Amino acid sequence: MCGIAGIFHAEAPKPVDPVRVERMCDAMVHRGPDGHGVWTDLGVGLGHRRLSVIDLEGSPQPMHSADGRAVIVFNGEIYNFRELRRELELGGARFRTSGDTEVILAAWQRWGVDCLEKLHGMFAFALYDRDTRQLLLARDRFGVKPLFMTRLADGSLAFASELKGLLAHPQLRRRVNPEAIDAYFAWGYVPDTHSILAGVEKLPAGHFLLLEQGRAPGPPTRWWDIDFSQRERGSEADLSAQLVHLLREAVQSRMVADVPLGAFLSGGVDSSSVVALMSEASAEPVRTCSIGFDVSDADETGYAEQVARQFATEHEARIVGRDDFDAIDQLAGMFDEPFADASALPTWRVCQLAREKVTVALSGDGADEAFAGYRRQVFHHHEERVRAVLPAGLRKPLFGILGRFWPKADWAPRPLRAKSTLLALAASGDEGYASGLSVAAQDVRHSLYSPKFMRLLGGFRAEDELVAVLRSAPARSGLDRAQYADLTFWMPGDILTKVDRTSMAVSLEAREPLLDHRLVEFAARLPDRMRVRGNTGKYLLKSSMQRYLPHDILYRPKQGFVTPIAEWLRGPLADSAQAISGSTVLGETEYFDPRSISRLADAHVSGRSDNSRVLWQLIMLEKSLSRLGVTG
Repeated sequence: MCGIAGIFHAEAPKPVDPVRVERMCDAMVHRGPDGHGVWTDLGVGLGHRRLSVIDLEGSPQPMHSADGRAVIVFNGEIYNFRELRRELELGGARFRTSGDTEVILAAWQRWGVDCLEKLHGMFAFALYDRDTRQLLLARDRFGVKPLFMTRLADGSLAFASELKGLLAHPQLRRRVNPEAIDAYFAWGYVPDTHSILAGVEKLPAGHFLLLEQGRAPGPPTRWWDIDFSQRERGSEADLSAQLVHLLREAVQSRMVADVPLGAFLSGGVDSSSVVALMSEASAEPVRTCSIGFDVSDADETGYAEQVARQFATEHEARIVGRDDFDAIDQLAGMFDEPFADASALPTWRVCQLAREKVTVALSGDGADEAFAGYRRQVFHHHEERVRAVLPAGLRKPLFGILGRFWPKADWAPRPLRAKSTLLALAASGDEGYASGLSVAAQDVRHSLYSPKFMRLLGGFRAEDELVAVLRSAPARSGLDRAQYADLTFWMPGDILTKVDRTSMAVSLEAREPLLDHRLVEFAARLPDRMRVRGNTGKYLLKSSMQRYLPHDILYRPKQGFVTPIAEWLRGPLADSAQAISGSTVLGETEYFDPRSISRLADAHVSGRSDNSRVLWQLIMLEKSLSRLGVTG
């Protein structure tokens, strides 16, 4: 796992200052404390920071191909590199190292851009071909590894693993992108379709950008997509056997490392499944770690300890408390862009705990998206059945009226909080799912915005981007479309960003075996009834893991990595909630109505409503803009 950066002059090659590239890399030293390097040629410069995991001494970067024709900087891991190496050797390739980086170089020289289809793993890399004067920027299928890009005033394209790498370039203009602000308040993060800074882009997951000197840059090209339009055939027993086989292969392929390795263990289905299969494949006890909270309703450490005892892991646990709120300045610094998934705090803490003993940790991320484990997906599946029976002309007035008048009872038991469900049923499936996924609905966001900011938005609505993804999904059912949107929109922007930044902040490599693309492709072909059965999501995954895990681990209500922000913002952190309306940083943007923010904070602190997520968004936005040094 590493950090990469570089500069490329496409239209008019100019010399690249190696010191400038080195400074971009040094801004990301946490991603690669074990080594560094810079290489430049006319019109191109590549830089690298290395975290050594495989071939500890033998794979320095930037790396040249054996014939010197190609140069690469690479962030990630290729899990099938040994199989690819053997295939390439049969065709005459010769290797000087024992790692995966040189395999990518040889694969490019054999297959060109088609080499991407052969790579199984997580990656973002830049590869320059000195013969063709082409630069290939590529990102893995799901976007596990990030890549930011910007076109600068001198005509060059600069890129880096994190925004802070681009911020080290003196030509980068620090202007806020208003659409990114609206998207951030809609989703709680800045999706890959935007960057908080105008003019900065993110290479989308499953895309590459091929640049050539002497030619104007074109748009990125999609090289992979997940297809939900096909269906697996076979009995439940046959499908279960296939699933367990794919799970074993995915976990075992990610246990290859020349450094200590362990796993995150929350006590939920996904991480427990990974630990169970790691224990099956390992002769030594698996090292595991978990994080709990000082609010009992949010604490899962008891379940994690139960699984740890069952598989005799070397387990450690710690508690996150309200005092950890003092660390949010550091948290904001990890992400650069505003990021308001409050589970980032415990994720960072569990990464710190893991790094005390290991350099690589396996996680359970990806299973909810791939196998339909989120409650919202299960609800949407059932809502789509209602939509199929009742025509829109009947649903819209009936459920729309009920939804408008139903109270927003945040304090009530879940079955009585029907407002969002009624409003979703009044809308189309795509609009309903986008609305249900949003943190702050459009009317809530607009109540916070100033007239100036509304003019800057010019009619932009963040939900439209997700609705477009849902409508264009290669899918058969509403459940398919929801999962497709979660895998391609939600997951890269939220879940994978969170894990990448918090793990890299402590120089820990996190691996996601449940995002093996062969496993996810299989999951996408499962019939709906193998994903959702009644009110149970991840049906086939849970039933298949019954041979490994106890019933109370598999079928207890889903809790998730929930941080008790609502309680904290009503208790010891109430002053922070109420102070945000008077923020100098937010005030200087002239984007917000401080009176609306004050009313929002008062309603939350008094217990009249739960506005914790929006308040947390405002707090994290303030921290981000302050660190970026921008006001609008």
